[in-house]
Amino acid sequence: MVKSVVGEESQLKSLENRLFQSSVPSQVGIIIGKLSPNSDRGFVYDLIPTPLTDGGSPACALKSEPATREEKKKGTRGGKSSNESPPSIEIDSDWVAEHARQVSRMLMGGMHVIGVYLWAPESSFKATSPSIISQTVRAVARAAPWYNDEIDERLLIHISYSPSRWICRNVMVGSGNMRPCDFKMGKLLASLQIYRCMYNFDIRLPVFKDGASDSGTFKNVLRCGIARHAKELESAKALVDGKLVAEDQHITSEGTHNVELLLPFVSDAYTGASSSNEVAGLVVFTGSICASAYLGPKESASQAICDLKGDIVSSMRSRLDIICDDAEDKVTMASDHVGESTGDTLAGKAIHQLNLQELRKPYCLTFPRRVFVPWQSGIFICDYLQPMETFEDLKDRCKEMMAMESPIENSEILEPETEAPSIMAKSFWDIIHEDPTSAVIESKNTTKSTERDYGGKPKSSGFNLVTAIFILVLALLLGYATIDFKPVKPAH
Repeated sequence: MVKSVVGEESQLKSLENRLFQSSVPSQVGIIIGKLSPNSDRGFVYDLIPTPLTDGGSPACALKSEPATREEKKKGTRGGKSSNESPPSIEIDSDWVAEHARQVSRMLMGGMHVIGVYLWAPESSFKATSPSIISQTVRAVARAAPWYNDEIDERLLIHISYSPSRWICRNVMVGSGNMRPCDFKMGKLLASLQIYRCMYNFDIRLPVFKDGASDSGTFKNVLRCGIARHAKELESAKALVDGKLVAEDQHITSEGTHNVELLLPFVSDAYTGASSSNEVAGLVVFTGSICASAYLGPKESASQAICDLKGDIVSSMRSRLDIICDDAEDKVTMASDHVGESTGDTLAGKAIHQLNLQELRKPYCLTFPRRVFVPWQSGIFICDYLQPMETFEDLKDRCKEMMAMESPIENSEILEPETEAPSIMAKSFWDIIHEDPTSAVIESKNTTKSTERDYGGKPKSSGFNLVTAIFILVLALLLGYATIDFKPVKPAH
């Protein structure tokens, strides 16, 4: 259980100064930090305000409740105004949760959305029902879950400006109970260690014929495959800077630490089924992921490895969610404009609704590419670029989601993934009984490729055989002619 919390002083004080200068009566946002199950301390790296809703209104406001009849009578007798009861805090929990979901995709390993903060006077905070606040915290926890989440706790930070003070509470997500915890500020970001890993993967997933109507959809097949791969990844060993490290070892050297994950040889549970008549097709999910994790000075190397593994799995899931969200948006736009094409559809279905059991032709899709964006004190966040997106789209998202005010130079954005992960879905016919047409095409392509490799021109094998026979016959005829027409020597 979290008993004490340390916040990054530079970031938190900067936010407090901006809030005082803006004179906004209330504000809600999310907390970026880290809570470890092995420690009773929490770390807060930054507070990110939730942007305005689609309607242009803030996600948090102070609302004055109308005075009851008894309060009016008391106010009249005492000669006081009936409007002296402090306003309560009104929060758009769904909008805050959606903001948390979007931001969680942009965080590297070792960083999470760990709670909610409120900017409001203390009187308004006390006038607000605790259930409203805990409901917001619970919505954020569900929208932005952690990899292997073992903690049923999130933080609530109340920044009061009347009087001016910071109050931190530990909220139990399940029950909604709140407990105060110690809070202080210090320097955190400058002491974080960086661990980075280039992870190559090749996941092959069978599509079964007898599955339920929705179990063979593109979205569900990939989700199950990622979950299965995440379990295999848990047992992977790691080399840090080329050396095998112990679980409780602490690495004190500075700079970026390169990690290589070694997956054990495991028996594929689907190998037997892949050759039977239960399989309708195959999905190949392959690519390279540049994973990154940030570790505190007192954490062991095993925690960094765990955070890296979590970053890999989270990156896979985030890319899948982005593709599905984009497909849903296109379907919505198409329904609003009858007759328009949704773009990424097949047989009238969006990508996430595509039933792979019905697929009869190979289908290939490229996933969004991960890029790194500088954030604070040498720390990077990430974003994902679709094939048609540019750095300008990325900058707009960082400004809106992460409240980044400083301009981002294109030269500062890192692109460690040269090629984005992709999937290919093949039908059962193409896998077990190779399509003769595709085999002929492949054979032709191979022949042409071989000829190009040697710098020659396409030649006919039949023509070469006839030429060889012709030359052989010609040689024999010339031989016989030489013997027949040989001059006879005169007899002596």
